[in-house]
Amino acid sequence: MLALERLAWAPEQTSVCTHEHFALKDIDLQIAAGEFVGLIGPNGSGKTSLLRCAFRYSRPHSGKVAINARDIWSCSPRWCARHVAVVAQEFPDAFGLTLLDVANMGRAPHQGFFAADSDHDRAIVHNALNAVGLAGYEQHRFDTLSGGEKQRCLLARALVQEPRLMVLDEPTNHLDPRHQLELLGLVKQLGMATLASIHDLNLAAAFCDRLCVIHHGRLIAQGTPREVLTPEMLFNVFGAKALVDSHPLRDYPRITWIP
Repeated sequence: MLALERLAWAPEQTSVCTHEHFALKDIDLQIAAGEFVGLIGPNGSGKTSLLRCAFRYSRPHSGKVAINARDIWSCSPRWCARHVAVVAQEFPDAFGLTLLDVANMGRAPHQGFFAADSDHDRAIVHNALNAVGLAGYEQHRFDTLSGGEKQRCLLARALVQEPRLMVLDEPTNHLDPRHQLELLGLVKQLGMATLASIHDLNLAAAFCDRLCVIHHGRLIAQGTPREVLTPEMLFNVFGAKALVDSHPLRDYPRITWIP
């Protein structure tokens, strides 16, 4: 599905990504169809930069990014938009647009210029809004929504694209605990190839099939949550001591940070 091979990237100007301190170096990463992969690491480690390379926003200086064995930089932006959907950290400027308007944007890669929405398009949008719990909010203005509602609307827009790969940059940042669980549960239930940067390591352990640890611009560990989330790794990467045991009700590791 997604393959990053010996990828290297650095901003050409320091002002391009002021929050990113390290270039990406020698990144090798594969994601299979249906696999939910979490990208974890401290602030400034290169997570967002890696995601931007994966969805054709930032062109790597060397290496390759391929979807279904096709180099994304040899494909048109429309082709990429039909295959990859993105939910970024930043909310788009959508003054005056309704929630329905924003969700409808996801159909653009599948339509011709000035094409009217078909019954098929409207059904896809309706199903996506229902899936993220926003049915009935269609005429609410996007700029009046809460942070959590905006995030769910953007996920609906991504679903409307009918992609093969979903790229999510800190998708739970603006959500309360209930909606964090619901959103990641929905992404997991979709069974779509997904690459997501996740700040909360316990959420990453609960929902991801595999975790990739990025530190100083390099992938230093990959594996199942139980293989990756060790006290040694957490101390070396995050600089904090932690107790790692098993969740009492579920079969995944649980992290308790030690002050």
